[in-house]
Amino acid sequence: MDLGIKGKWALVCGASKGLGLGCAQALAQEGAHVLIVARGAEALHAAAAELKALQGAGEVLAVAADITTPEGRQAVFAQRQEFDIVVTNAGGPPPGDFRNWDREAWIKAVDANMITPIELIKATVDGMAARGFGRIINITSSAVKAPIDILGLSNGARSGLTGFVAGVARNPKLAAHGVTINNLLPGAFDTDRLRGNFANAVKNTGQPLEAVMDARRKQIPSQRFGNPQEFGAICAFLCSQQAAYINGQNVLADGGAYPGTY
Repeated sequence: MDLGIKGKWALVCGASKGLGLGCAQALAQEGAHVLIVARGAEALHAAAAELKALQGAGEVLAVAADITTPEGRQAVFAQRQEFDIVVTNAGGPPPGDFRNWDREAWIKAVDANMITPIELIKATVDGMAARGFGRIINITSSAVKAPIDILGLSNGARSGLTGFVAGVARNPKLAAHGVTINNLLPGAFDTDRLRGNFANAVKNTGQPLEAVMDARRKQIPSQRFGNPQEFGAICAFLCSQQAAYINGQNVLADGGAYPGTY
């Protein structure tokens, strides 16, 4: 299937590895031009080289910056101001006990996982609407639908973004002009984030890593962890011409782990 995004410009955040890189790979393979951004320059430039080597890939730009800061966003838009596709993505806040989180911890979580996506949306949607095409995908978390007690910072900040998107995605000035905004909610994918959570569980419980991983895996009906490439494929479809009628949705990719009907 031709997704119809060849030659489109995509901004993919947190794209040096993990889910962000999976999204950048899928978009590049469809012939989109991509600008990837992440904090770690070495991993970012390695990712850029990998993307350039993909068959059919368009132009690849890389900006080593912290997208969660005004300076980082300024650096990105200094390279290019207009994008047809924006994939927002920032590392989730650390797990822990809510009793230990002060105001600074909450502000940092909200800045990264709510305010940053909103700023990126604000900076790009009007241009998308003027050109008649736009796709914004916010990588959030399955915890938006099924909150996890130790991830309170993430639960709160990402839920705030979800509420914001539910309103702005339905604005006729955007939706009627070819712009869609959706959230993509990953469950347990094999990423550094998941491995970090496992390490935290090992520290807190004293159980072997293998036991912790096996227990988590057994909670998933598909009995496995997802991989960034299949996540990227979902992202690319949501960015496609074919997905033009999907808007304001929370798309859950978790191997069937969420137990609810709705």
